[in-house]
Amino acid sequence: MKRFIKINAADNVAVALADGVKAGEIAEFDNNRPVTLAEDIVRGHKFALCPIAKGEKVIKYGYPIGIATTDISPGQWIHSHNLATGLSDDLQYTYNPTGATVPAVDDHPTVNGYLRYDGAMGIRNELWIIPTVGCVNGQANAIATRLKAECNTEGIDDIRAFTHNYGCSQLGADHQNTRAALAALARHPNAGGVLVLGLGCENNQMAALREQMGQFDESRVRFLIAQDVEDEIESGVELCRELIALMKTDCRQPLPVSKLRVGLKCGGSDGMSGITANPLVGLFSDWLISHGGTTVLTEVPEMFGAETILMNRATDSGVFERTVDLINDFKGYFRSYGQPIYENPSPGNKAGGITTLEEKSLGCVQKGGSMPVVDVLDYACGLKKNGLNLLTAPGNDLVASTALALSGCQMVLFTTGRGTPFGTAVPTVKISTNSALSAKKNNWIDFNAGSTVENESFQHALTRLIEKIISVADGELTHNEKIGAKEIAIFKTGVTL
Repeated sequence: MKRFIKINAADNVAVALADGVKAGEIAEFDNNRPVTLAEDIVRGHKFALCPIAKGEKVIKYGYPIGIATTDISPGQWIHSHNLATGLSDDLQYTYNPTGATVPAVDDHPTVNGYLRYDGAMGIRNELWIIPTVGCVNGQANAIATRLKAECNTEGIDDIRAFTHNYGCSQLGADHQNTRAALAALARHPNAGGVLVLGLGCENNQMAALREQMGQFDESRVRFLIAQDVEDEIESGVELCRELIALMKTDCRQPLPVSKLRVGLKCGGSDGMSGITANPLVGLFSDWLISHGGTTVLTEVPEMFGAETILMNRATDSGVFERTVDLINDFKGYFRSYGQPIYENPSPGNKAGGITTLEEKSLGCVQKGGSMPVVDVLDYACGLKKNGLNLLTAPGNDLVASTALALSGCQMVLFTTGRGTPFGTAVPTVKISTNSALSAKKNNWIDFNAGSTVENESFQHALTRLIEKIISVADGELTHNEKIGAKEIAIFKTGVTL
């Protein structure tokens, strides 16, 4: 196993790949003078390969990740004590297209999914109970509990109430976000049946929500207002029994992998994220897109500092301009609340070796591979184009993962170096950046990418990852599904009355 890596020929730092790297150890690289470490280096953390003067750029992944705040000698540890962000506010961007194209492929793989009325594919056949307002969360849960206890659910993958705290006392964008999010959830192809449960007096009125849904399969969605009936739990159970009877007629069938839509997310990142799991997911994204499928990259604040990589892969100037707006609008969102734009890496990120936002971003965007960017989506808006899409959402794990599901993704690939057990409304595949995490938390982690710096080639790991994702699409449960860790978190930006 390699103990160190210099990621790009232009880098003036290297990264420790193993635990127990001690001061005095010699790091050797091709075309580089050997470097003697001046201090102990934790796995995932950086050290200097050459003298770096105060004010000079620190280079990793071939791009600047910040500015040295002191003189740094070869072999010295580089982190928050001697490195600061070099990012600034809104920038002027120029479209310099890279000419990225989608290669032709000869094979035509399939997945065993559920074909929905509109041609979309579901990879689960679940019954979802969706409250319009938090006031009826208890009733939604009670209906789900009754159904699980009383009904024959053979052929039904899950019965789930997606509770939340919103739907009333919200204004402006918050109110619209809630309505759009719930409408998108009710249309999701992983749901073979949906009960939308309202209270009756909330701001998020049922009629307006139904209008927001647009075209949907009316045979598979039921609406119930609690204040209109004597016993809303009994009424809800009866409506869901009708849906279950319909869902039992659904069967998996071979469908082209081009119908697969996969969300790309990282959380609890570490210094290994941009070396192992994120590049591997990027290879999968390229593979899926080359076969006609779709991937979605979000976490807009974690594009700051790496946004030009995505901008220059835009298919045309219109997509480029929308990507510019995506970045600058999110910076404006931070400023509107008087918050710093670049205060992003969390304590866990920093403990894992990530110092600045641009370092985090340069690792994060690797999940998007190398294919052209075909579209930019607003929050809770559905996918329109196959290929690599960018989506408006923050970096928060639950909110961003939910946003990916709301866009129509049937599953989310979630890379992590620190570990997390949560899952969103769709299967959430946890991919570890290091083998130690996979071994310790094998009840959380679905796939280990840490082997790519040990004894496994990226191509072999990609083959394994494709097999894993196809298996999940075919019905294999992820760890979050096994324990029922399935939640939604709606993007909230403003005032609550």
